[in-house]
Amino acid sequence: MSPMANRSAPKGPRHWMDWCLYGLIRLLLLLPYPVLMAAGTGIGRLFRRLSASRRHVVETNLRVCFPDWTPARRDTVAREHFAAMGRGIIEASLAWWASDRKLAGRGEVVGLEHLDRAMEQGGVILLTGHFTTLELAARYVAMQRPFHAMYRPLDNSFWDVVTTRAREIRSQRPSVPRRDLRALIKTLRRGGAVWYGPDQTLSHRNSAFVPFFGVQTLTLTATSRLAEMGRARVVPFYPERLPGHRYRVVFGPALEQFPTEDVLADTGRITATLEDAIRRCPEQYFWMHRRFKKRPKGEPQIY
Repeated sequence: MSPMANRSAPKGPRHWMDWCLYGLIRLLLLLPYPVLMAAGTGIGRLFRRLSASRRHVVETNLRVCFPDWTPARRDTVAREHFAAMGRGIIEASLAWWASDRKLAGRGEVVGLEHLDRAMEQGGVILLTGHFTTLELAARYVAMQRPFHAMYRPLDNSFWDVVTTRAREIRSQRPSVPRRDLRALIKTLRRGGAVWYGPDQTLSHRNSAFVPFFGVQTLTLTATSRLAEMGRARVVPFYPERLPGHRYRVVFGPALEQFPTEDVLADTGRITATLEDAIRRCPEQYFWMHRRFKKRPKGEPQIY
């Protein structure tokens, strides 16, 4: 059971501004979809102008991952990325609190037969990456099949409660704390489907350096262990924002002969599926994360 089940959003004076912002967001979500997306684009472009540090991270990541691109192309994708990030903020709010009626006609989920086939055999790890459409993609999946979301508690207790509760309502299943390995394994062994994104880490724990776009990158290796301990199939799925304010979520077949005894090979295989998805819509991946902050011993820093 999720810790959110018996928690209410705090109502003390220190959270009055949070309540006001929450109410304002709920009201703004009543605006027409094109207006919301235009606002999101504006937020992203403004943030790009104001945050030189994040602009540097995005531009560096693109230069390192796509050295064969021209500077002009990298600059274009970087600009599009900030616009995508701004829209992603609005889309996350829509994913949590908008009605099915407002969203259903804008999204499609392809390849559900792969998920269904895997779930007939037991638990499933829903493997994906951190894309700017992440929250909205989860909402579209939840419209088709219930699943458990993994979550990392937020520092602000108000937003921790309201966002996690919103995810649970939409996914129709309790959330699983990211660090609660026992709860995660139990959920998988009971035949549950759990969302999992292993493409962000700055800790050496359960991680190793494997190639990401040809660059040795500290990457979580826990997917193999979770699949083995949870007796679960691993089904990759990746989202994409389409023209006309539409969305597509694509499920692939469950990974065959996974896990193996070679954890590094397993992790490299997962990273390769992520790279394929990123190449389809590079501006929509979360390039603001300092993915290359940790370097192998003896290699120079990137940022």
